[in-house]
Amino acid sequence: MNPERYWKINLRYLGILLGVWFLVSFGASVLLVDTLDEVRVYGFKLGFWFAQQGAIYVFVAIIFVYVILMNRLDRKSAAEAP
Repeated sequence: MNPERYWKINLRYLGILLGVWFLVSFGASVLLVDTLDEVRVYGFKLGFWFAQQGAIYVFVAIIFVYVILMNRLDRKSAAEAP
């Protein structure tokens, strides 16, 4: 796989994962907080939970997803190398 294609795929992964992180951290914690606060999780309002803990959990999950995706891309790139 040529370096330009590898980098393009890497940037696509980054864009998608950062978009998910933005939607969860900003969307759920700021924009949708009033709607989410109608639901309670372990006694806490869901909007508050996302602002305090949920966004962090999603960020850690995104790190693991990125590692898995990049390992697959690295293996594919190595397999296609001459």
